[in-house]
Amino acid sequence: MSDDAVRDDDVVHADAALSDSLEDSADRTLGESAVVREHLGEAYDDVAGFGELLREQGELRGLIGPREVSRLWERHLLNSAAVVPYLPETGTLVDIGSGAGLPGIVVAMMRLNLDVVLVEPMERRTTWLDEVVERFGLTNVDVRRGRAEEYHGAFEADVVTSRAVANLAKLARMSLPLLRRGGEMVVLKGRNVAQEIEPARKVLRSFKAGEPEILLGTTVEGVEPTTILRLRRG
Repeated sequence: MSDDAVRDDDVVHADAALSDSLEDSADRTLGESAVVREHLGEAYDDVAGFGELLREQGELRGLIGPREVSRLWERHLLNSAAVVPYLPETGTLVDIGSGAGLPGIVVAMMRLNLDVVLVEPMERRTTWLDEVVERFGLTNVDVRRGRAEEYHGAFEADVVTSRAVANLAKLARMSLPLLRRGGEMVVLKGRNVAQEIEPARKVLRSFKAGEPEILLGTTVEGVEPTTILRLRRG
């Protein structure tokens, strides 16, 4: 590699590092802002503490990607919090594919009277989730290792949630058997979720599910809304 190429490569890496640093600073400022504190209310200290733990250990433990560390509040914590207004105050919620605890841990911190079951197949992630539960004293959380399908018939949940787990057809097959009749799937999805509805019709009919609703999950001004899909099991 020529000296010029080496210098160009160094400049690219320096620019990327500066960009990440600025993004991280902006994200921290957002997380410490009065509007975020007000939005999260009594849950703020726990959610912020969880965020700092993720910032310190998330990449190292393979829970989040390196580019995600600098945008934890906007892309992950507030994104998870956006689903909470569509959830019940009490009952049982199952979060499938919990991973780092997004949205399950955030939901549990904001809905202390809701029993939250975190279902995650990877041992290193359930180890992390157990540590988080113990550290923050989340007595309303139960961590279960395994795939969602392994727990079909084990729960009659009031609501099942998930974040970026699978397309709607596959997600419905995983989620709907966990619900009581009349229970709801309330899941965080991408902007193009409408395109997943028609291919999922056969699965939805098999569970006598209602018509899917596409909802907007908002948190604080300046943070992009989250796309949420909700449907009820018949």
